[in-house]
Amino acid sequence: MLLLFTFLILLLSPDNEISQWRGAARDGIYPETGLLKKWPAEGPMLKFKIETIGKGLSQPVVYKNVIYVTGLKSDTLDVISACDANGKLLWEKTYSHAWSRSYPESRGTPTIENDRIYLVGGMGDLVCLDTNGGEEIWRKAPLKDFEGKNMHWGNVESVLLTDEAALYVTGGDQTTLVAYHKKTGKLLWKSKSMGGSKSYASSSLVEWAGMKIVLVQTSNDLIGIDAANGNILWSHNTIQYHTDKGKGEAANTPLFYRGDIFITYGNQQPAMLFHISDDGTSISLKWKNEVLDTHHGGLVLLNGAIYGSTMLDNTRGNWASVDWETGKTNWEKPWFTKGSVIAADGMLYFYEEKGGNVALVKPDTNDLTIISTFQVKGGEGPHWAHPSIYNKMLLIRHGSALMAYDIGD
Repeated sequence: MLLLFTFLILLLSPDNEISQWRGAARDGIYPETGLLKKWPAEGPMLKFKIETIGKGLSQPVVYKNVIYVTGLKSDTLDVISACDANGKLLWEKTYSHAWSRSYPESRGTPTIENDRIYLVGGMGDLVCLDTNGGEEIWRKAPLKDFEGKNMHWGNVESVLLTDEAALYVTGGDQTTLVAYHKKTGKLLWKSKSMGGSKSYASSSLVEWAGMKIVLVQTSNDLIGIDAANGNILWSHNTIQYHTDKGKGEAANTPLFYRGDIFITYGNQQPAMLFHISDDGTSISLKWKNEVLDTHHGGLVLLNGAIYGSTMLDNTRGNWASVDWETGKTNWEKPWFTKGSVIAADGMLYFYEEKGGNVALVKPDTNDLTIISTFQVKGGEGPHWAHPSIYNKMLLIRHGSALMAYDIGD
């Protein structure tokens, strides 16, 4: 029922042509239907493989049948590439200097709407490009202009859009969130500062109490901000529940359903569910769960259950399911190691980060029910990029390689 509800929202939306981080609603659920419910023993058919997209940890997206992906080239430059549905390069464009410290690979996933591409570069610039060849429309430096603060591993943000604005989390003492006009780049508003550095988690936009609310995570807080004007609606200090290890290192976009917000941090920190008040001006903690400490692989909510991976340490983890209403752990089971999860057509897709194994999983609150598996070949480095599903293709990025698998029934 929840999957159907999400699909109907996207279908009925007057402006639903948007491609972005973890799908149109940023919840990891893709509206594709007619997909295989079981794969051949060798895995789904490889439609094409590109090995020259540049090193990256970002997610591939599709907009108007064109595949867009960012990658690190020449060791110092973030480049966005556009390919057709058969993997042929249409164009590529340098848009930023890459992050200069550990893991410099391109991180930010493109956000694309109305033929404009929005990107955050590795060193913090916010750019808007045209889908026709990548021509630059406007560029801003909010991290510099507002004296923002990164955490240790740098910028990982994917731009969030509202009806009018492109949003950017700065962190720091001047402001927490700034809004630029999507077409012109003009500054529309800046919120007050709630302190703390910007986190690694991309924000999400939800509707509650007659408002559109931006859910922002910093190194200190979970914050609700009015998307219309930047007013802080509420803030909750979340690191009060944390131990010192990985303290405040939020990397997962929050899940939202009927006024409830789910967040999790990794590093043995508790997962938490909050509820927004009926008037949208406060939140309260409903439950904590000590098992589902997802590192950076994202979460999916299907039929009242949350699915994701747990974190035993930086390289090890299990997979788990937790009940949305109660916070009770349905199960925790090993399968290789931790990784990312998405969903489509009523099925889950697990992608573990060490060996590149992919699983087609039946949602089940009683057990980990794996239907089919295969292993990604090609690329380099950890398998940290989240997969995506468009046009009945499972798109998997591993370092500088992009693979497209035909998963249509």
